[in-house]
Amino acid sequence: MGQAILSPADQFRTLQHYTGSMRPSTALSLCAALLLANGAFAETKIMTLREALDLALQQNPDIMLARLDQQKARDQVTIARDLFHPKVFAGSGGAWTTGPPSSIDGSAPSIFEARTQMALFNQPQRFQVAAANETLRGAGIDLTRKQEEIAYEVARLYFDAEQAARSVQAAQSEIGNLSQVADLEKVRVDEGRDNSIELKKAHLAITSARNRADALAGDLAEAEMSLAVVLGMKPDDRVRAAQQDHPALLVAVSEQDSIAQALENSPELKRLESNMQAKELEIKGYKAERLPKINLVAQYELLAKYSYQPYFANFQRNAAQLGASIEVPVLMGRSARAYVSKAEADIAELRIQTDHTRARIAADLRKGFLEVKRAESSRDYAREALDVAREQVSVNLAQNDEGRLPVSAVEQARATEQEKWLAYYEAQHAVDVARLNVLRQTGTLLAAVK
Repeated sequence: MGQAILSPADQFRTLQHYTGSMRPSTALSLCAALLLANGAFAETKIMTLREALDLALQQNPDIMLARLDQQKARDQVTIARDLFHPKVFAGSGGAWTTGPPSSIDGSAPSIFEARTQMALFNQPQRFQVAAANETLRGAGIDLTRKQEEIAYEVARLYFDAEQAARSVQAAQSEIGNLSQVADLEKVRVDEGRDNSIELKKAHLAITSARNRADALAGDLAEAEMSLAVVLGMKPDDRVRAAQQDHPALLVAVSEQDSIAQALENSPELKRLESNMQAKELEIKGYKAERLPKINLVAQYELLAKYSYQPYFANFQRNAAQLGASIEVPVLMGRSARAYVSKAEADIAELRIQTDHTRARIAADLRKGFLEVKRAESSRDYAREALDVAREQVSVNLAQNDEGRLPVSAVEQARATEQEKWLAYYEAQHAVDVARLNVLRQTGTLLAAVK
């Protein structure tokens, strides 16, 4: 059972319980030291997108579980094949006996005995081996699908953290510009050149900008903590996106080619196909129950003279047998036919699911391309608005140098520019997320982000 994580207040109350007999100053110092030491375990790591993806593929819990499922499927193949590998058993023992020589299990009493057994022909078991191999292939498909899903989640959270960090910086710059506007406005109000309502408007703008900055800081903390959890790190750790340019995500130009690629690479469709093949092997195995089964039988015994000489004139103490046992089914019952019918119904369900999945993948991909176009259109508009705001700052600076415009107007234009930067960051983030979604559906995300 995992340990409960206490809040700082609960930790402080717990420490107070154990330090109640100490002097107040000593107890307070000890509590503070322990709480600071506990907080020191939290760590913030700066990573690039490539580093985050590599770490996630190594230690993400869901991927590790998928690898364990793959290992269990591989072990199941070994178990299914075990019947076709020889097994040798050797042993010795003694027991009191009276009358003709006989052991408890019906064979002749011996000093030493060795036996071996192995299936020579067992068609149902061979189909079970083939089904186990198909299950192993399906486990590999599940692992690939989980890696694609985790890569998408890591990239999306990374872009969230990256966009939030840039937005926080822009919001802080906006606060600084608005604060200068408020200071200049206060001078104008004190000099009687402006009404006091203008100063209140300036302070209201600062409050609004601070609220936005606080919300963005919260979004940044949430994205960094969520990213750390996906990477398999400790709950209190954070992962900070490295502030560096990464290659732009590119998607296929042709929507129809992307749909064909998605249908070909879809792990979900491959998994359904694998399940159908496994069911078909089950049907062949049930039908093969009517075939005979042949097993290798071999045995060696070292017999004891004292057990046989009183009863037999001729005695040979070394006894060996080598042959085959043949088992022919005569009456099979109705269970095999019922199993076949059930497996055929499962295959019919899987075919329906396959057709529905193919239609859903095509529809989702078309929707994804529409989202990419919308996001790119919004990004282009945000970029144009940003360019206008930056040009307005240049114009205001030139007019201020000529003495035709006050400094407050320049700072106000700079604050507006920061707002446009915020809008542009959000629009670019929407483009990245939309493209990520398309790459995930086409099965090319890992290749694109690396």
